[in-house]
Amino acid sequence: MTTQAAPPPGGADTHPASPTAEQFTAVQQSAEFGELRRSYRSFAFPLTVAFIAWYLLYVLLSNYAGGFMGTKLFGNINVAFALGLAQFATTFLIAWWYSRHAARRLDPQADAIKSHLEAGE
Repeated sequence: MTTQAAPPPGGADTHPASPTAEQFTAVQQSAEFGELRRSYRSFAFPLTVAFIAWYLLYVLLSNYAGGFMGTKLFGNINVAFALGLAQFATTFLIAWWYSRHAARRLDPQADAIKSHLEAGE
């Protein structure tokens, strides 16, 4: 046996309208959605390519430039260790940067699209 929650006072439904497939298609083809995709891609794709290139450089140097990677910088810290730590730092920096970008640019655009869709526009 299932029970339904009582409607809120005044009988007003607080849930947004459910968009139809046609509305989703219209939003997907809208200029606003195209701008949102462009904003995402112009950030994510170049950084992804740059990070993969940086990672592959590290791997190639590790395999083919052992003498260089073994160069001591200070104490027991060598170039390979410093570049390996830089890989971690780069990962966290990119994640932080993307989070900032999403909060400033992507989320407001997505919220505007969502509001229009839920309003049935």
